[in-house]
Amino acid sequence: MPVKKICVVVTARPSYSRIKTALTAIKKHPKLELQLVIAGSALLGRYGNAVEFIEKDGFEIAEKVFMVLEGENPTSMAKTTGLGVMELANVFYKLQPDAVITIADRFETIATSIAASYQNIPLIHIQGGEVTGNIDEKVRHANTKLADLHLVASEDAKERVLKMGENPTMVFNTGCPSIDLAHEIKVNSKLNFDPIQKYGGVGEKIDWEKGYLVVMQHPVTTEYESARKDVEKTLEAVYELDIPTFWFWPNVDAGADGTSSGIRSFRERKKPKNIHFFKNMEPNDFLLLLANSKCLIGNSSVGIRECSYLGVPVVNIGTRQNRRQRGNNVADTQYDKKAILEAVKERIACKNITSSSIYGDGKSGEKIAEILANTEIPFHKTIQY
Repeated sequence: MPVKKICVVVTARPSYSRIKTALTAIKKHPKLELQLVIAGSALLGRYGNAVEFIEKDGFEIAEKVFMVLEGENPTSMAKTTGLGVMELANVFYKLQPDAVITIADRFETIATSIAASYQNIPLIHIQGGEVTGNIDEKVRHANTKLADLHLVASEDAKERVLKMGENPTMVFNTGCPSIDLAHEIKVNSKLNFDPIQKYGGVGEKIDWEKGYLVVMQHPVTTEYESARKDVEKTLEAVYELDIPTFWFWPNVDAGADGTSSGIRSFRERKKPKNIHFFKNMEPNDFLLLLANSKCLIGNSSVGIRECSYLGVPVVNIGTRQNRRQRGNNVADTQYDKKAILEAVKERIACKNITSSSIYGDGKSGEKIAEILANTEIPFHKTIQY
């Protein structure tokens, strides 16, 4: 029996940790052949150059797709997605995969879905059915309707996909592969490296060993014009807290330029002695950093997913993770310096934060590979009601 060629498209830094253990399981499975395509901001240095970590982890890359247009506004997002459809259509024509995987909900992932489904290639969507704010909400559900097989991360998400009229025999709750990485970290969570020594970054050499914060704040694509003002509120709060802080640069979204320029301007004006800035880290190192932190601040989904499993306190700011299912580790607040300060102090002092398995039990990658190997995936479907 011929092996099944599974083409996985990774388009951004966070998408790699969302799929890493599944990539490993697919690569190892005797019935499957991994075709890995790296595209979008995952190839760009200013967004962390995730491709370096992917190659270092031993994955062979079948194709690289450069598709990001400058601008970091809604028009450049639309054009990037259009270019992605054209380039990925050629890639799939060349690779002739038996199925294509698109990951989660970033704006450019719809390009993968269109390029595959329009060529009658079965489409698999990872992590559909969830709820958030901004453009991700629309893209995620659009991916679901284009996809033929759904590998969701929670029971809540599974129910939502079924309510969208998808075939119940093609919807599986596998959990999120990023929780597999968190599970590994939980077993041995000692921070065994010096983040500044290993990754460099910019800013003051902070004394982090007695406790530190982590900040990861991205622009909200539907509120991109306020990105700079929003990040300035968080910067002011973290500066006033005067706790050593590791701050990560934003994703490539509309408003990223505002977030980045806000950070640079603040850094030049205030020269904060308690903040050190990074572009990216290997997924395992990043989770180790989170696991040993006092609190994560910002609006990243890592606060909702991995930090929930690790039991790390989180202050989630604004609407980016609106209505997403969360554990008791998360406190929500708005872009207001005083509110952020109070929320961080409350989270650090809180003693009843528990670990949650909402998004998986640490075995997602293996489950995904088994489903892919043993499921006949159609490339046509009809709504179920």
